Amino acid sequence: MFNLKIMCWFYFQKKLPSFLLIGLLLLAVACRQGGNESRDSTSGHLDFPEPIAFDLQKIKERGSLVAIVDNSSTGYFLYKGQPMGYEFDLLSLYAKHLGIDLQVKLTTSIDQAFEMLNRGEGDVIAYSLTVTKGRKQHVAFTENHYTTRQVLVQRKPRNWHKMTRDQLDKVLVRNQVDLVGKEVHVRKSSSYVERLENLSQEIGGDIIVIEEEDSAETEELIKRVALQEFDYTVADETVAMVNAGYYTNIDVKTPISFPQQIAWAVRKNAPQLLQSLNSWMRGLKKQPTFNVIYKKYFKNNRASQRRARSDFSSMGGEKISVYDDMIKAGADSLGWDWRLLASQIYQESRFDPKAKSWAGAIGLMQLVPETGYRFGANNLLDPAQSIKAGINYLKYLDDLWLKTVEDDDERKKFVLASYNVGLGHVVDARQLAKKYDRDPTKWDDNVEYFLLMKSKPEFFRDEIVESGYCRGEEPVNYVKQIFNRYDQYKQLINS
Repeated sequence: MFNLKIMCWFYFQKKLPSFLLIGLLLLAVACRQGGNESRDSTSGHLDFPEPIAFDLQKIKERGSLVAIVDNSSTGYFLYKGQPMGYEFDLLSLYAKHLGIDLQVKLTTSIDQAFEMLNRGEGDVIAYSLTVTKGRKQHVAFTENHYTTRQVLVQRKPRNWHKMTRDQLDKVLVRNQVDLVGKEVHVRKSSSYVERLENLSQEIGGDIIVIEEEDSAETEELIKRVALQEFDYTVADETVAMVNAGYYTNIDVKTPISFPQQIAWAVRKNAPQLLQSLNSWMRGLKKQPTFNVIYKKYFKNNRASQRRARSDFSSMGGEKISVYDDMIKAGADSLGWDWRLLASQIYQESRFDPKAKSWAGAIGLMQLVPETGYRFGANNLLDPAQSIKAGINYLKYLDDLWLKTVEDDDERKKFVLASYNVGLGHVVDARQLAKKYDRDPTKWDDNVEYFLLMKSKPEFFRDEIVESGYCRGEEPVNYVKQIFNRYDQYKQLINS
């Protein structure tokens, strides 16, 4: 939309012809008159796709819940190799409740999140979404998780430490009327835009709303206020309070709204999923678990500060572990993305170099001493030796599988499964796949399926099976979890 004040300024500076000013003014008025009903706090347009028909039963049949999430210090982030966040923790519990896997897709664009949902690229938008009438036109909201106010985020004066509370209140915006004529930077398509427009009407004067890109996260805007890039932004009080712990020079005590509902969103034609989420959430709120998760991310400021400032947090750094350099070098020699290898090491030991398993596996890459010695390690408690031996073992397995599985991505799954359960069991599963007319060069739903079947007598007693019984669920989940975590690492950590 045209900025009338800017057009008038150009006119009076004699930089805009009068006929062009009149034409632009008429067009702006026409757009405003014709656009009132289409203005929506979720998006500046109504071109969202029609929601596909994909409800809870189909989600269960697919075997995974796909959640659309936002990268923030309270919603979804990575810390020391572990995905975390209020939204992520709850989603993990809900997926476990359904007995299916969780898959997350990251987007910082609110508009894109709504489009992805209706296109079927996700099943639930697990942002801390403010429930608004405009958004209800496009999605169905779950029952609220909690309520929170929107607050003004502003910077304290330089000498604020020496000021009394009364002195500080006099120099800060405490009366919303004082926002008239001031620029407030907020995320495009956010509920903050709508709230500031309504507040302008209520106080009888224009607040100058500067809409940043909808990929500009609220926490990034708060940081920019702290760093003096601009003076004001708006955030939910829960998020603002957490960030006030990081940036002691910001003030978040001036409310600009009444309490508002915060919820997740699903497609409007997914009543089964909506009912299931609501029923599950009502039950969870009656248990201590919900309060523990809520306090972990919204009330424990000290822990939040530690995570946010850590080099091993996706919020403030690009490291997964203290062993990243060794992992990168090893992955290079292996020809893998280092984040995939990091995901495997996390799966094995959670980056604990002293980890020991009940089966006698030791160190970061959880090798038994005999295997470690064979592949170059005398001391598996030494991180460098453990990674070196693990890489050599992975290379050995990769060379073996290269003879029968040419596709690099598929072969990685065969290699990882063999690392976990042993080469013989995976070879057996491949032989069974060939016998039953499945593709022996494909993992998902092919060789993977028969590794699961090796726990049943009719399969592990088959004459072509040489390694006997296998509890195939463990290696199948091992591969799946490593690749799921790898997807999360790719979204949060640069290559």
